[in-house]
Amino acid sequence: MFFRVIIFVSALVMAYPAFADMRVVVPNRDIARGEVIAESDLVYGTISSTTVFSGIATSVDTLKGMEARRMLRAGEIVRVDDVRHPVVVAKGSMVTMTFEAPGVTLTASGRAMSEGGVGDTITVQNPASFRQISCIVTGPGAVRAASSSLAIPASARLSH
Repeated sequence: MFFRVIIFVSALVMAYPAFADMRVVVPNRDIARGEVIAESDLVYGTISSTTVFSGIATSVDTLKGMEARRMLRAGEIVRVDDVRHPVVVAKGSMVTMTFEAPGVTLTASGRAMSEGGVGDTITVQNPASFRQISCIVTGPGAVRAASSSLAIPASARLSH
């Protein structure tokens, strides 16, 4: 039995080398907080698999075009949480909300209650009713109501 365990462990180590180096993306210069990252700002580096943790950026495409949430030092490992989409909707700004349903498109103005980049979910307040709606940022000053925000309350539904 002991011999079988050793053979299994040896085969596992050979199939998955636990101590191999891993290729990661690192900045080739210091990148300031709020700066948008260009492809030319990044290079590939290697780290020991013993220092690997979740959320490490392993592809240039993951970081290219993103905005640094904190100072990124040259040669240091970058986590996916260290970057975000560039902010195109500022907190407190007026945005155009779009509501879409089959055959109907409505637009309304609202106030962004948080900032966000394209694809981020933010909260927008209707200035007339003060109702807050979850919306997805689609561009500068533009948001689309999230599908869960479009649910019709039971009290407003027509009965047959």
